[in-house]
Amino acid sequence: MEVQEKAVSQLEYNTVREQLIIPEYGRHLQKLIDQVTDIPDKEERNKAAKYVISVLGSLNPHLRDVPDFQHKLWDQLFIMSDFRLDVDSPYPIPSRDVLNQRPEILKYPQNFPKYRFYGNNITYMIDVAMKWEESDLKSALILVIANHMKKCYLSWNKETVEDEVIFNHLYELSKGKINLLKSNEELSNSHNLMKVNKKTSNKSQFNTSNKNSGSKIHKKKTSVNLKNIKRK
Repeated sequence: MEVQEKAVSQLEYNTVREQLIIPEYGRHLQKLIDQVTDIPDKEERNKAAKYVISVLGSLNPHLRDVPDFQHKLWDQLFIMSDFRLDVDSPYPIPSRDVLNQRPEILKYPQNFPKYRFYGNNITYMIDVAMKWEESDLKSALILVIANHMKKCYLSWNKETVEDEVIFNHLYELSKGKINLLKSNEELSNSHNLMKVNKKTSNKSQFNTSNKNSGSKIHKKKTSVNLKNIKRK
């Protein structure tokens, strides 16, 4: 009974153990690095540290050809020792401040357009059109933009839309520099644009269904081949 009680008292549970700094390497390697850190002789520590580096490299054989792989292993050695290891490293020793340093916040474009169904590309196209000189090419570009706006409008709002609505939106997005309200231009028919939207959606659905059916046929062929092999 006494032997069993001693054995039970020496058991360690994960709830009682210290949290692993890099869990991928496991508990045994963490204990090995702690033992290396407590070696009093610096020469012995250097030898033991190089041995630990070789063990770390053997656990990641697929990364041996990666540039700066040894540098990464030495950094991980110091990190796992909680920066208490005092050895001669061939690379600059990392610091705790650099490890805990947060990256700078990325500056994402904060665009909150009034008409989101048009997208940001329409605003870019309008800006380009406003920079062009007055010509037939500019008029054609503005008409293409207006037709594309009507197509985008119909893809989100499944109803017919008057050209005047599109012209008003174009006038507003261009800040009054593109005005088709007084022109005699007519955009493409809503019915034709709706057909184009349906064709594109049907094509995407058809492609996905072909991929799924192709995978099923491939699975059937492989199963039939396996059955023939077993019969032989």
